Formats: sequence, C-alpha cells, structure tokens
Amino acid sequence: MNSGRVFSINVSSKKGTPKRPIEKAFVIANFGIKGDAHAGSSLRQVSLLSWEAIQSQNFCPKIAKSKDERLGPGDFAENITTQQFNLSILQIGDRIKIGEDVILQVTQIGKKCHNFCEIYKKIGKCIMPKQGIFAKVLQGGWIKKGDSISLMKNESRYNNSK
Repeated sequence: MNSGRVFSINVSSKKGTPKRPIEKAFVIANFGIKGDAHAGSSLRQVSLLSWEAIQSQNFCPKIAKSKDERLGPGDFAENITTQQFNLSILQIGDRIKIGEDVILQVTQIGKKCHNFCEIYKKIGKCIMPKQGIFAKVLQGGWIKKGDSISLMKNESRYNNSK
C-alpha cells in the first residue's frame, strides 16, 4: 500500500508565482483549495509534488548553496508537497485520500512548462512536466500539515479476479 504524509500545503493568490506554505486548508469538492489561484472547475484543481523530488533539485549546480536560496515547498507552485508517498506509481483515475475526509482523483500526470517558468529560469529545468500530479477534488474537507496521504484501491485497476 502506498502511504505517506502531507509535508506542506501551499497556496498563492496569483497564477504563475510560487506558492506559500500554510498550516491547514479547506478543500472544496469539485473546486480545489479555498483561496488558491488554481482552484476552479478544471481537471487540475489540486497539484501534488514530492518533497524528495524538490530536495533533489537543490543538488543542481545552478542552485546556490546558501539555505536562503534553496528550493522549498511551493516553489514549483504545487498545492500539496508529499513525503514518503510514491507519486510515480499513480495513474489517471487513481484516488488519493488525505486526512480523514478529502479524496482526490488523479486527472493528469505532468504538464507542459509554460514559457519556461520561474523555476526553469532559476535552475535550467522544471520537474513538474514529469513529476507533477494533478487531481480533481471528489470529496472536500480540512487538511493540515502532517496528515496521512494514501492511495485508495481502484477496483477496475486492482481487481483481477474476473
């Protein structure tokens, strides 16, 4: 079973900018995170990226070695930074449970980097096109930093008994 935790929840008031970490957020069904610029009726209501993937970018030669210039949660404009949760095994249609109530459904894996985003300009590459996960909100509720995150079984994908 794939499970981990929410390392950070991140929001921004404007698209195309890094997101700032917050302690907790209200997630609205079929909309996204309340107060985030990317929330709406699209299929990319919430984005996820692993903390491990972000940390790996800090070893890029173009990143300065000072702590203040290191990449952190929200710098890739992801809403939820996960930890110890294997995003690479997810497929479109998979469902993810966060905390007690929130259920997301994976709608897209990766995305085109729009006009070389701020991260690309800073380090010469962006990991969202290959490692970013996008989802719609099936069931809303409160989430907070440290909440559990797990892959829910998708009956059509895992049921081989027929």
